[in-house]
Amino acid sequence: MAWDFETEPEFQEKLDWADRFVREEIEPLDLVFPDLQFTPPSPELRKILDPLKQQVRDQDLWAPHLGPELGGKGYGQLKLSLLNEILGRSLWASVVFGTQAPDTGNAEIIAHYGTQEQKARYLQPLLDGECFSCYSMTEPHAGADPTLFKTQGVRDGDEWVINGWKFFSSNAKTASFLIVMVVTNPEVSAYQGMSMFLVPTDTPGVNIVRNVGLGTEPLGEGSHALIHYDNVRVPLDALLGGEGQAFAIAQTRLGGGRIHHAMRTIGMAQRAFDMMCERALSREVSGGLLAEKQFVQGYIADSYAEIRQFRLLVLNTAWAIDRYQDYRRVRKDIAAVKILMPGLITNVVTRAIQVHGALGVSNELPLAGMLLSGPVMGLADGPTEVHKVTVARQVLRDYRPSDDLWPTAHRPKLLAAAREKYADVLEHEVGNL
Repeated sequence: MAWDFETEPEFQEKLDWADRFVREEIEPLDLVFPDLQFTPPSPELRKILDPLKQQVRDQDLWAPHLGPELGGKGYGQLKLSLLNEILGRSLWASVVFGTQAPDTGNAEIIAHYGTQEQKARYLQPLLDGECFSCYSMTEPHAGADPTLFKTQGVRDGDEWVINGWKFFSSNAKTASFLIVMVVTNPEVSAYQGMSMFLVPTDTPGVNIVRNVGLGTEPLGEGSHALIHYDNVRVPLDALLGGEGQAFAIAQTRLGGGRIHHAMRTIGMAQRAFDMMCERALSREVSGGLLAEKQFVQGYIADSYAEIRQFRLLVLNTAWAIDRYQDYRRVRKDIAAVKILMPGLITNVVTRAIQVHGALGVSNELPLAGMLLSGPVMGLADGPTEVHKVTVARQVLRDYRPSDDLWPTAHRPKLLAAAREKYADVLEHEVGNL
């Protein structure tokens, strides 16, 4: 038996470096360039970003989610989790380290299912940090339920023709290409009749009708596109994986995406917690520090416990992914992490806002923006309610119904069985009385 909660010294040194680097070099970018992370950088901005990315490469931390065959170091999900806790504090950190969503998930499925030509055209620029991508899946009428999707791809000679609508296609406006999930065979179930295509954003017929923002952004601004695919023609080799393989591809992508969201959420929650603790020790009210008030102490204790237990579940799940190399085998735990994620960030950030008072809801602190991450995480990569169903179904597979009218823990039944087991002893004891 081997239980060890320590990180090997060599990788801990890299984590310590990343912690300093993010704090000193990247977090200032969040303040000066808060909305440009997923925009192709200007020549002036490249002068800042390229040297930072090179420092990350020099530390062997660029694209740490990838194996050596794709330019990463093959650290695995557990070490990635420890690093992502640090990167989750900053808007720009994932871009500088080559781990930004949705590009990480998109790179993973192209690496797994793409042809050599597709890898050269789409994957390598992603790995080099030279372009952005978009995962275009959900639809206005169906949300994230693929069984209701209507966007169709029809074979026409040596081309596929795509028609339909997609909603909340994040980063489409700055992406070089889209991965589009469409119905290619409506005569069979969605699980066998859907396919994915690699579509350059400038393909005729790809019409971004509008970009939707999150709740704190002005109307008409944002990065989550409503797209009308209007007779979009792509060649046969635009098909990713194979015809009818969309569900298998999606599960490969979304499994990794969900656990990576959770890793970064730990960092965000920890940042809000640190702010709360600092404020509690800094602000005096009603004749004493906030830190001396029992309500605030309760906020701190609850937040500490929630972060720690969530972190342990994430690390254990990451370890299991490394151990089994199979997202499906760890599906239950990934879904459980996904369930807890929105509640964690909502709880901790709400308490931090309360401790900061009016300043907490202002735009002079990041807390109000962080609070929106809670409901966003409750929807991203599938709604929380769906994942609860997944967990319940997976858990119940390990149980069996009682074989008679009464529960197996019914004491009269257990007592009768126990009396039968020890009948000889009981008879002897009674005889001695």
